[in-house]
Amino acid sequence: MRGSERASLELIGLLLHSLEVVFSANTGFSMSIYDVTSRSIYLRWSKFSGASSYRVTATAVNTVGHSLLAHFSDVTLKSTLTSLIPNTVYAIQAEAIDKNGITLAETQTMQSTAPDIPVIDQAYSKLSNSITVEWRAVPGATSYLLSAQDGDSCIETVVTKSPGTVMGLEPATCYRITIRSVNAGGKSRPSPSRKTTTVLSAPILSVSSPSYDSIAVSWKAVYMAVGFSVSLMRSDGLGRMLKQNTTNTSFIFSNLDPGTLYTIKAYAWNANGLPGDDFTYNQRTIPCAPGNISTEEDEHGNLLVSWSRVNFGHYYVVFVKSDDGLEVYCNTSHTQCHFQSDCGFTYFISVFAYNKAGQSPLGDVFNYTTAPCCPSNFRAVLVSSDTVEVSWSPVRGAEMYETKAASWRGTVLCNDTATACTLSALRCNTRYNVTVYSFSEARGSNTSCASKYVATAPCSPEIKNISKEALSVISVHWQSNNEEATYIVTARGETGLWHCTSSGNSCTLINLPCGSAFSVSVIARSPAGQSLPSYSVPLETAPCCPNDLTLTQVTQSVTNISWSIGMGAQTYATTLESPKGQAKCRTLKNYCLLGCITCGTNYTVSLKAISETGLTSYCTYQGYSSSACCPSGVKLYRLGNNGIRVYWRASEETISYITDLCGSKGNFTCTPSSGVSYCDITEIPCGDVYTVVVSPATDKRLKLTFCPKKIYSVTCSGSSVGMVIYRGKSSAEHV
Repeated sequence: MRGSERASLELIGLLLHSLEVVFSANTGFSMSIYDVTSRSIYLRWSKFSGASSYRVTATAVNTVGHSLLAHFSDVTLKSTLTSLIPNTVYAIQAEAIDKNGITLAETQTMQSTAPDIPVIDQAYSKLSNSITVEWRAVPGATSYLLSAQDGDSCIETVVTKSPGTVMGLEPATCYRITIRSVNAGGKSRPSPSRKTTTVLSAPILSVSSPSYDSIAVSWKAVYMAVGFSVSLMRSDGLGRMLKQNTTNTSFIFSNLDPGTLYTIKAYAWNANGLPGDDFTYNQRTIPCAPGNISTEEDEHGNLLVSWSRVNFGHYYVVFVKSDDGLEVYCNTSHTQCHFQSDCGFTYFISVFAYNKAGQSPLGDVFNYTTAPCCPSNFRAVLVSSDTVEVSWSPVRGAEMYETKAASWRGTVLCNDTATACTLSALRCNTRYNVTVYSFSEARGSNTSCASKYVATAPCSPEIKNISKEALSVISVHWQSNNEEATYIVTARGETGLWHCTSSGNSCTLINLPCGSAFSVSVIARSPAGQSLPSYSVPLETAPCCPNDLTLTQVTQSVTNISWSIGMGAQTYATTLESPKGQAKCRTLKNYCLLGCITCGTNYTVSLKAISETGLTSYCTYQGYSSSACCPSGVKLYRLGNNGIRVYWRASEETISYITDLCGSKGNFTCTPSSGVSYCDITEIPCGDVYTVVVSPATDKRLKLTFCPKKIYSVTCSGSSVGMVIYRGKSSAEHV
């Protein structure tokens, strides 16, 4: 070991020993270092009581003979030690000295200077957000502080060696670059600055594939850029690179391969021609549009859409839009898709291929029209036995309809654009299979429409015979020529309708009113409907018997018979018949006088009501008894002072008689007992003329007015009855 090195080590040991003594003494005097550079140390110390000056000594530890001494007044408490050796450890001592030059207190510390100031060899920018700096290494430096300043903005970065890069800068911006060396003691002063500008930022690309053979690239303007370079190449390295320099902000590469992945690079350059950052983007061209589109429709109404596979197509989307605006789609990696279809629609089918670049262009749009819908729940109404009117609601896709009615006897067709059709000239009592087909120009007729059976109404019956069973009972017979039909017979008259029903070939009308004219017809009815009525047959019932019949005895031998009008009767024939004989009359009126009536005789009464056509009703009534015969030989005799006896000869011994005397002074009646042939009237006024009638008494004690009347004068003899004189007969009065 050389002598100088040994002396330095001894000095360091002495300083350390002195520090230990000062610190242990705890005099309250202290010193601190607040900044260090390559050739300066900045320090301050505390004020010490009684000190009039301070003395600071710095001695290089590892360099012999290099020390520094400085004196300061009592008001100076900090100082800067300069002209030091870079990257050197110094022993620094501060002393508080009184006015007599005596050291009152001291303190010591060890401090290394910073490394020497670096020198920048070069500074450059390769990326728009950074600048790279190169310099020669500085002895003793453990790291370096790089600074990039732009106005008031400063960005610093610590690195350990050259080169170093400052990050986080702005593109196309000029920065003042400095560097400091750093060790444990501190950092050097900044190096001489170097102005460096960051390169341009990369254009931010927007890339798309508008068609299967092109890629469109666009970008926003780049600050300070005067031009751009865009290049494109297949990512698999095949083919040649395409490059384009432009001052625009967009470019389209064309004539590319469909569905192929390309790498796009772009950068901007400034006025000096220096390129900026690169921007790299991978873009695949979209695939070609699928071709050979075909459509099949199965029996369940499903559409199967098929197409050819497309190179570089990852999956497919099929859009099916109906003519009512509704759209559905199918996403698949296969080359087929199933869709539910409905009748009567036109579907517009388009198929797109997709990859990561997007959707292929629109290829051919395939049109497919389904068959028109079938009329459902059509209604068949029987208009007549041979005519059926078929109607239905309009259905989608139909331009015309065909209605077909088929039976074993033949077929009837009806074509129309309307939603109704009348099938006429059908056979009655026949079962038809009716189908309504829809038709369109695009697809023709839909032959899958369901049919329904429609039966025509029964055939019209034919009346063969009408027979009279009783007065108000008529049997109608007809020819039965229908299956499962019910027949209804109707008798139509002025007074109403009468019906009877049968499933056979005859039925009976009962309770037909007498004296009426009818039109009789028959219809057949079945679940299918009702036939036309048969031809009508006229029917006339016998006249009605008069309800009321009255017999009035006009004279002892003449009786008046009258009756109410009998419906339908034109003439009447009446007969009164007894064992003693009969009396008849025939008249157009409703009364008749019958002569040759025997008094006191029981008669049967009958009447025939005869219509204009000769139909006759035989009517019988309650028996009639003619009145008893009038007595004969009526005479008056004086009986006492004021009495009269009336005497007669009775026609029968068992009947009773009523005697009436009528005069101006009074009327007198007497009724003797049965079998007695006289009657006495007392207290009769004399001097009056009396009409005397003796008649048989009826059951109701009524008087008969047709018996002979005799006139007598009764004279007075004084106040009593005198002579009774017969004056003759009076004509009988008819009531």
